[in-house]
Amino acid sequence: MIRLLLICFVSCVVLGEQTEKKSGVIEEEPLSHLEQQHDQSHEHEHEHEHEHEHEHEVLLEQDGARSFNQLQPEESIAQLGILVDRIDINKDDFISEDELKIWIQNVQRNYTNEQVEDRWKDFDVDEDGLISWDEYKNVSYGSYMDDPLMREDLNIPQMLQEERRFRAADTDGDLKADKHEFNAFLHPENFDHMKDVVVQETIDDFDKNGDGFIDLNEFIDELYPPGKDENTPDFMEKERQDFLEVKDKNKDGKLDKQELMELIFPADSEANSEAKNLLKESDTNKDGKLTKTEILDKHEMFVGSQVTNYGEAVVPHDEL
Repeated sequence: MIRLLLICFVSCVVLGEQTEKKSGVIEEEPLSHLEQQHDQSHEHEHEHEHEHEHEHEVLLEQDGARSFNQLQPEESIAQLGILVDRIDINKDDFISEDELKIWIQNVQRNYTNEQVEDRWKDFDVDEDGLISWDEYKNVSYGSYMDDPLMREDLNIPQMLQEERRFRAADTDGDLKADKHEFNAFLHPENFDHMKDVVVQETIDDFDKNGDGFIDLNEFIDELYPPGKDENTPDFMEKERQDFLEVKDKNKDGKLDKQELMELIFPADSEANSEAKNLLKESDTNKDGKLTKTEILDKHEMFVGSQVTNYGEAVVPHDEL
């Protein structure tokens, strides 16, 4: 799941910018980057993913919920205005950077938690409230392992990579995941104890010569496979320059685990960075806070941001 997700994240960075007792309760974790997926080698995961239609009250109509990108501009502005009132935690009629950051963090958390809930029933085969590694493996890879005609298509390296990630997410070591642990398995980038796993998976996916590092050619070839897009030379040159001048801090021509850790998990969180950027771009009077008018004047930028999960998700106010 996270292979292309990580590639997308790395590319975006380049361009610019335990529970004592098992339970069904998802505990909150600070969130950071990522969340897209698609790769032929991960088809089994998409067999179990569902399109999310979030029926939050902000978008409710008689016919049901509609996403922001289905609304007319005037409707979008009106719905965003309702959302602004929810973001304003202290009800002072201004939106601060901290309020934006808190809101974005909750949108991220809500999204990942919903993914866990949506996928849970696919893997908890015996409905005991836990997902064992065997259950996950059998659902994801069983058809490949059982059918001789499909066995050659079994992606063993991927299965082993996922088993390693499952074991890291399984904090009590019983090879059974509750919802908190399953969240860490699905979204390891969001959990501190999973960071080493994310870094190692990135190396596994980029490192073609098996030396444990990512050199310039491996980095470029994974982002821009040869022959995939003839319109990428300018981007490739920028990537090369950024790799050599910014990412490769010790100038040895390759990325090691520490350099990757700093690249994938920058000190400034995604929510904090986006909040700062939204404030900077929308604060016309430069007073360090936003009015509803300032936000609505930039409604297209906000609707296309994580404030609304890119127009698709809205977190109910009582979850803040």
